[in-house]
Parts: sequence; C-alpha cells; structure tokens
Amino acid sequence: MTRPRLRDLGIVIGRHPTGPLNAITDIEGVRIGHATLVRESPTVVRTGVTAIWPRDGIWDDYCFAGFHSFNGFGEMTGTIWLAEQGLLGAPIGLTNTYAIGAAHEAICRYAVDRGIPQAFHLPVVAETWDGWLSDAETFPVTVDLAREAIDAAKPGPVAEGNVGGGTGMITHEFKGGIGTASREVETPAGRYRVGALVQSNYGRRYSLTVAGVPVGEAIGPDKVPSDGFGAQADPKSSIIVVLATDAPLLPIQCQRLARRATVGLARAGGIGNNGSGDIFLAFSTANHVRQPETASEVRTLQPDAMTELFEGAAEATEEAILNALVAAETMTGYKGRVVHALPHDLLLETMARYGRGPDTGRAGR
Repeated sequence: MTRPRLRDLGIVIGRHPTGPLNAITDIEGVRIGHATLVRESPTVVRTGVTAIWPRDGIWDDYCFAGFHSFNGFGEMTGTIWLAEQGLLGAPIGLTNTYAIGAAHEAICRYAVDRGIPQAFHLPVVAETWDGWLSDAETFPVTVDLAREAIDAAKPGPVAEGNVGGGTGMITHEFKGGIGTASREVETPAGRYRVGALVQSNYGRRYSLTVAGVPVGEAIGPDKVPSDGFGAQADPKSSIIVVLATDAPLLPIQCQRLARRATVGLARAGGIGNNGSGDIFLAFSTANHVRQPETASEVRTLQPDAMTELFEGAAEATEEAILNALVAAETMTGYKGRVVHALPHDLLLETMARYGRGPDTGRAGR
C-alpha cells in the first residue's frame, strides 16, 4: 500500500478511536484476500475479486449475521438464507456484476474440494458494476481468479483502492474501489470493535462530503474531469458494505447494525439513487454456532448497550469510503476512458478553506 490513507493526510473522521490497523481485520480472525485482473488484450479489463473470511473454521463454526438493502438495484446472494437462519457459514465474495456466478461457484468448489461437511452451500457474494472502465461483457472473471482471492486471504493491513473487486470502481466520479476502517467503542457492556470494508462505486461528484465539507462541489469537473461518467442520466452505481464486530450480537442485532452503514454512506454523500445497489451485511464473531452440535450457548448485548456500536459502524463506514477514494489511483480503461483519482492537494486545500484541514486543529467532525 504505497498511497496514503485519509488519516495520513491529517483528516480525522468521527470521535471514536480506531483499532490498531484501522481496518476490518482489527476484528480477530477476519482475513481479506484480493485477486486483481488488469489487461489490455484481447479486450481491456479492469476487474477482480475480494474475499472476506469471517474467521478460521467458518465452515463448521458459524457466525451470526444480518443484512440490509438501502436501495436494491444490485445483488447479494445468500440473503434469503440469512433472513431465514441468520447464520454465515462461508467466506464472502465481492466482485463485478457479471461475475457473481464465478465467485459463487469458486466458494462452493473450494468447499467441495476440501470435503467440507455442509449439506449444501449458499455463500454470500455481492457485486457492483465496473463496466465503465472494464469490458465486463467479455466475462473476464473466472472461477480460478476468484479462487486466488480466497486463497490469498490473510490478516493484517488491507490493500485499498484499485484492488480486487474494487479495481474498476468509481466513487463520486473519482476513482474508487476497496476501502476499510475500524472503531473501538465503549459500551455499558464493555469495549468492542467494529470494522467496515466497502466496495465503493456510487455517487455524483457534487454530493461528495468529507468531514462535513462539500469537497465534490469545490473540486468539480472543471478542476478534475469526470470523462463523461457524470453526464449519464442515472449512472449505474452501487456500494457494498461489510461490517464485522466482536460484540456479541444475535442475527436481528446484526441486521440493526448493518442498517447503520446507511448513516456513514449518507455522511460521505450517498443518497441511494434509483440506479444504485446499496446493500450492507454485518456479522459478529463473538458467538460460535458449531456444527453439528444441536445446541449452542450464546451471549448478546442488551439493546440499550448498542448505541455506541451503531455510532462506530457509521464512522467506520464513512472513513472506509474516504479511504477508498484517497487510496485509489487514476485509471485509464475501456474505450480509453479516464477516471481520475481524488487529488490530495486539492482535497487538503478545500478542507483548509473550510477550517477543517490538518493545520487548523479541526480536521475531524
């Protein structure tokens, strides 16, 4: 990761402290893997897959999970099963719209090849559309590429920007992609962490907001071109947010936590436009639903203890989106289209103009 992150620029979001890595991998056991495909022939491709392992042994040590669809112009497989059972029993895949099938098959084949003793497999795979920068209609993502992401998963720092499923993604008419962040929160029940990972591919330029500053208005297409993307009447744009926490939550509480990603998205400038697939998933690693045991002892936070966790999820989502923007690099892709990175110098100039820059002592909200 050679590009700086938001906090490296001196811009701080929110009031809660981050975890040690400021990443979803601050939740013990979570691992992230990317497989990135960039090629010029026989067609121009800018795409990939990102895999999220909720924990080691997930195949027979399930996590409680829940999801929320803020705007449903998109796909996240496995959600009917999540709504029924509230259990996550496989790694999660993130990729482009036309690669849902390949990533889904890769997870299933991974399990079958290893003799995973589940009766069947219904993994969660989510998508956003990268067809502005990549020739998606050639179906470049293969099962083997998706397997690379699954095999590459590891703990520690997470690569951001133009990697994995985020390779060809666009955010507020700047280059977007993968971003992550985390928070540590004090609740009446104890101290817990919540982390977010986003595949960010949404939004108009004018609505981008950083720590309350209208950055998108200040850095308009007259300063940084959008190469026609913003001229579309309703750009097909989406964001997937995955939240992980070590707080003990039941499935309905995971669903409530997933809804709070909406707050972080809104703070960054997302409105859930008609052509946007804004779908969020949250899982908790605190409880263990082991197979084939017929009963499990579980713990849960009382509802009144969840407010700080909600705030942490909102902050982590907002910062993960901004980390994706800051980490992404300018990309030339399909049909010679150019999507420019958010210029760090112009970002800092704009923040300072509103008294929110790193030199003002008011860098955060």
